[in-house]
Formats: sequence, C-alpha cells, structure tokens
Amino acid sequence: MRISDVKVTVWEWRDIPPTRYTLKVKSSGSRSTHMGLVRIQTDTGIEGHAFLGSALSALGNDAKLIVERFKPMLVGQDPLARERIWRSMSGWAMGGVMRVIGALDVALWDLAGKAANVPIHQLMGTYRKSVPAYASSAVFESIEEYADEAVRYKEAGWQAYKIHPPAIPERDIKICEAVRKAVGDDYRLMLDSTWSYDYPAALRVGRAAEALGFYWYEDPLQYDDLYGYVKLKQVLQIPIMATEMPSTGPTSYAPWVMERATDYLRGDVAIKGGLTSCLKTAHMAEAFQMNYEVHHGGNSLNNVANLHLIMAIANCEYFEVLLPDEVQKQGLIEDIEVDKDGLVHAFQGPGLGANIDFEMIEKNKVADL
Repeated sequence: MRISDVKVTVWEWRDIPPTRYTLKVKSSGSRSTHMGLVRIQTDTGIEGHAFLGSALSALGNDAKLIVERFKPMLVGQDPLARERIWRSMSGWAMGGVMRVIGALDVALWDLAGKAANVPIHQLMGTYRKSVPAYASSAVFESIEEYADEAVRYKEAGWQAYKIHPPAIPERDIKICEAVRKAVGDDYRLMLDSTWSYDYPAALRVGRAAEALGFYWYEDPLQYDDLYGYVKLKQVLQIPIMATEMPSTGPTSYAPWVMERATDYLRGDVAIKGGLTSCLKTAHMAEAFQMNYEVHHGGNSLNNVANLHLIMAIANCEYFEVLLPDEVQKQGLIEDIEVDKDGLVHAFQGPGLGANIDFEMIEKNKVADL
C-alpha cells in the first residue's frame, strides 16, 4: 500500500458566536472562518481523514502548505510508516507548522486503523473505554456567571469544572471563592490562568486556589518562564500544570521534567504535532510518574483523535470539554457527548470511527486543493 494523493477541501464555518478564553484570545462578534478536510489517499482505495483549523484561528496558508510542501514528501510512501514520516515532517518544524503536521499525522493514524479494521485506540493499545469529562469555561463578565455555570454542570453529573478567569488577579481570586462556595467543598475545581501573571500575582492567586482545595493550577506564568515555574512549584502545594505551549514536539518537555518545573505535562494533537508526538510524550511522562493531561483539540475531529489517545494511556485523568459547544463542534454527524455520569466513551469504528458530515462540507465548500 502506497500514498497516491494528498488533498484538502476548504469549507466555510459560518456564524460562530463571540467567545473569549484568555486576556488576549477572544472574538468581538459573530464571524466565519475557513476549515480544512485533509484526505490522504492510497492505491488500495483506503483513505485517511483529519480536520485542520478551529473557530478561533484562521486557516491561513495551512491547506496550501500541505499540498505544496508536504504532499511531495508523502506521495509514494508507505502510509503505515508513521514514525519515519513523522520524523521527516517534524525534524525542523515548530510553531504553526505543527498543526499541519498534526493533521497529516492524525489522517495517517485514521488510515492505519481503517486498514486494520480497528479503532485507533486499539492500534495504540486500549487501556479503557470511557473517561470522565470536565467542563472548561469561557471568560465571563460577572462572577455570578461562573458560579451558575459550575452548578449547572455539577447538577448535570459532570465530574469537574475548570475556570478560565479574566486574568485580573484579585478578581480571579474572588471568582474562585464564589465558585467554590456555589458547588461545595466536595466538587473538583481547577484554575487555568492562561499565561497571564507575573510571579508575585501567580503566587497570590495560587495560594488562594490552594486554600480553596483546587485540584490543579494551570499556566499561571508565561509558557517559557521555566525559572518562574520552578520557584512557584517550590512554594505551592497545589499541583502545577504547564507545557501546553509552545507548539513543539516531545523533546521540548525535557527541561520541564528535569528541572521539576511542573507536576503535570500537557498537550494535544493540534499543538504538539499529532498522535505520534503525543503518544511519545505520554509514555515519557509515565516513566516519571507524571500525568499527561490532554488539552482540547480545537476542532471536532481533533477532539476525537485526542479521545483515542486518552483511551490508550493510563496517565490522563480527564477529557476536556471547552465551552460553549457551538464554538467547538462542526463537521461531524455525531460528535462527542458527555453522558449522565459525566463520562465520554471511546469511538469503536475503524480508525477515528467518527462520521464526517461530507454533505455539509460539500455544501459550504470554498476550494479543493
């Protein structure tokens, strides 16, 4: 079996509601964006798929990059030689190129699962068939909105709630206090401050979250402030989570582990270069008795890929669901859903096992590359 072609269908995702997740990453109003359906075709007729893009970031030149730079590298290759292909694609890559490599790698895993007639998590080595989900908030204008949302998800059976605060330290503390009071002492809460504080502010907020019994404290400092994270981890008892950024591969985690700068490692297929890269990192984290908590993947099919990864590793506790749903889901006939017990369940069809809405994509198609 050989790769015969690599194609991208670009479609328009219309009327995306305004959303804000950090101090800087936000949208001001309803808008549209372009998404890409990546297809890796073979001479046997088996085809692997992936999505490229998200509601919050423009597709830009990513589709063009696939067909102009990576297609010549892939055509004629054995699609099951994922390790060799991943190394040839990623040896020099970082930043935005990683999401392109990630999409191609996910499509190769999808193709391999279809060729073997098993789901991706089974190719990797299935560990479980379901995992708890946590609700991951947007940034709200009022403290009460956080408290009300956390209560709703607790009452719906979800097992944890994560706050994305407005990144104003004293206000962030008040939000944490209000949410804890609303849900009670026995409900699991996390705080993700999205690289927003200097060290003194990170320490103040961290001590407050620690006193409130929060489960982890995520990304309080700039993502490259290794020294600051080392200091912070030495004085706080609450577990620290870092390494979601930058967009690089497995070797970038080494200093964080060796300097003991974080308690958890973080990543997903879009940021870190695909399932091959993430699986390497998860196994490396396991060797150091560390969790590799998988981030939200930016689009529906990335999240399915992330879910397969989680099903194949023991050192990830949760599946993240970034809210609201309508800003995170498009392109699948049946998307990932959380059940009444707060669980999400593995897709069991071959490859990714998700039913892509090809009719919708064709209806909203902008270009074929």
